Amino acid sequence: MSTGETGVDKWDGHAKGSSGYRRVLIALALAGVATFAQLYSTQAVLPIMASDLRITAAEAALSISLATVGLAIAVLPWSFVADRIGRVRAMAIGIAAATLLGLLVPLAPSLPLLLAIRTLEGMALGGIPAIAIAYLNEEVTKMHTALAAGSYVAGTTLGGLAGRLVAGPVGELWGWRAATWAVSVLATISAILFLVLVPKQRRFSPAAAMGFRGALRTLAGHARNPRLLSLYLQAFLLMGGFVAVYNYLGFRLHAEPFALPASLVSLIFVAYLSGTLSSRWAAGLTTRYGRRNVLVSGIAIMSAGLALTLAGNLPAILAGLVIFTGGFFAAHSVGSGWTGAIATTGRAQAASLYNLSYYLGSSVIGWAGGLAFQTFGWQALAGGVIVLSCTTAAVIWVVHRPGRRAT
Repeated sequence: MSTGETGVDKWDGHAKGSSGYRRVLIALALAGVATFAQLYSTQAVLPIMASDLRITAAEAALSISLATVGLAIAVLPWSFVADRIGRVRAMAIGIAAATLLGLLVPLAPSLPLLLAIRTLEGMALGGIPAIAIAYLNEEVTKMHTALAAGSYVAGTTLGGLAGRLVAGPVGELWGWRAATWAVSVLATISAILFLVLVPKQRRFSPAAAMGFRGALRTLAGHARNPRLLSLYLQAFLLMGGFVAVYNYLGFRLHAEPFALPASLVSLIFVAYLSGTLSSRWAAGLTTRYGRRNVLVSGIAIMSAGLALTLAGNLPAILAGLVIFTGGFFAAHSVGSGWTGAIATTGRAQAASLYNLSYYLGSSVIGWAGGLAFQTFGWQALAGGVIVLSCTTAAVIWVVHRPGRRAT
């Protein structure tokens, strides 16, 4: 982003410890609650939804997959809108539209209409994740952007956790419609607080309209950068595997021999707290050990945790899920922040391509994992995700070897 000729470039951004820095992190954490509580509002009640609507596990998971497809479709258009009207204004429009659509979800009389609303809701939410990272890179000092990005990812884990913990117990008592309504109310409150607390932009200058060809040139430049492409592959494969695990582990624990009620199954999302800690911890370690080493280590931890879930006893499964979640968010926090550091121009678009890959992975692998689970069982699903993770680690290790630069 160019800062223009007005002198705003003399300000280095909010430094760690300042009131502006704290407001940025708190506001974006609230945006994360509003976004990710809504995006995955049905995940904790998928077995209840499948039973109530008399559909399969994979069909119920479409309520997640189509929402993430909508988000994936919308992230790039939102990034260009944000370049014109400003990061904060674009996020405000997206979050307001999403909360209104979220309140309509429990009123949907049929599955096709429900899925249509969920898709539109995801498209509205596309105005948050990528723009938030671009906003951080502009408004926070360069020294602290990696830590700020890690803090933002930590906030998104709390958002996802809050939505699921609300939905599970409410869904068991009053059904999945009441559960999604309760999550939407939580998201509405968070969105209002975000609008109140988010600091005004000080380093943003509206980008000149580049037209369709200019947009393609920007995207093509990122697509030719092998370092960015490897991060987009990481986002696609890791997020897809992560969502598949959480989509279908609930079905495994709900069935025999565990036969856990929905309220207890929803507690598996408490494992997100390990991601809250690991995302900030990993971001801090990058200054000492480098992004490449920390990211690959996060993937190794993620794979080791998932291997533990292959055991047949509940304590080992839960311990493995905590380790798996911590490793995933450690890798994700490093990868998402790294795109802004690699891209010197078109940062919003670079971050949007990361999010496009991230949520396409969520949609495609998150749904396809259900086919593997229904046909071959948990061992096939977990083993497949471990293979995807190891492939990702190998690509990152080779492409980001010391001394390599983008062509």
